Amino acid sequence: MSFSFRRAALAKLALPLGMIAGLTVPVLAQDAAPAAQPAETAAPDPAAVVATIEGQPVTEADLAMALASVDQQYAQLPPEQRRAAAFMAIMEIRLLAARGVAEGLDKDPEFQRRMAFLQQRALHSEVIDKDIGRKITDEEVRARYDKQISEAEPVNEVKARHILVKTKEEADAIIKQLDGGAKFEDLAAQHTTDPSGKTTGGDLGYFSPGQMVPEFEKAAFALEVGGYTKEPIQSQFGWHVILVEDKRAQQPPAFDAVKDQIRNLVFREKYFALVDQLRKDGKVDVTDPALKTAVDAMDAANP
Repeated sequence: MSFSFRRAALAKLALPLGMIAGLTVPVLAQDAAPAAQPAETAAPDPAAVVATIEGQPVTEADLAMALASVDQQYAQLPPEQRRAAAFMAIMEIRLLAARGVAEGLDKDPEFQRRMAFLQQRALHSEVIDKDIGRKITDEEVRARYDKQISEAEPVNEVKARHILVKTKEEADAIIKQLDGGAKFEDLAAQHTTDPSGKTTGGDLGYFSPGQMVPEFEKAAFALEVGGYTKEPIQSQFGWHVILVEDKRAQQPPAFDAVKDQIRNLVFREKYFALVDQLRKDGKVDVTDPALKTAVDAMDAANP
């Protein structure tokens, strides 16, 4: 194993140790879970000793923990190289840590403050994983999705075509041809300056409020199905002639397409509910006046 490979492994392993849980809502535990063992490979005994460092054992559990923290790029390496990279990282960390203890660095007050904070963050992560993340069921996520769909205000969509030209005179001439029975798709192929419209007959598909510029949207939603604008519509892009082909209620997204988003929504709601309850039950006294004012302002902005 090269020196650069070992250093890269150590760097990737050390990074999560300074980012445990973070200062925001953490990723769900299942998102960070290590890859499962292949079905045909028996899982090693976590207590099995694979090496010793300064007389202290390194177990399969230690290797697994290190492997879970190594960057995903190492997932492409052969298993034995990944294990070797994890062991080299553990070795270097333990030897340097022992050096730090020998020099008394572990007694430094600033180091002890940082270690206490890291422990608190690690416990924070464990609590929300155990008390929230692992308890969210697929049935709960589905129920939250159904509730979102049932409570959503109905939104109408329009299916339209358009012909975009540079001048009002061109648009007026196109409307006259439509009045004479010309096919909208043919006129779009001949005249529109919208590049995609030349090959699609000006087809825009379905769109809902807020997706088009206001002038265009207002005119399109005002038309009846099968109707086209009798006066050209001006926008920042030029002059439009619009044909509405259909109107319908917007279709909700499929559950499978949004289930991860819904799960994260449930997770966030439960997380903040837990934090709010712990704040009510706990004793928090902000004694610095300026800090208290800032904290109160943040609380008021995020009720």
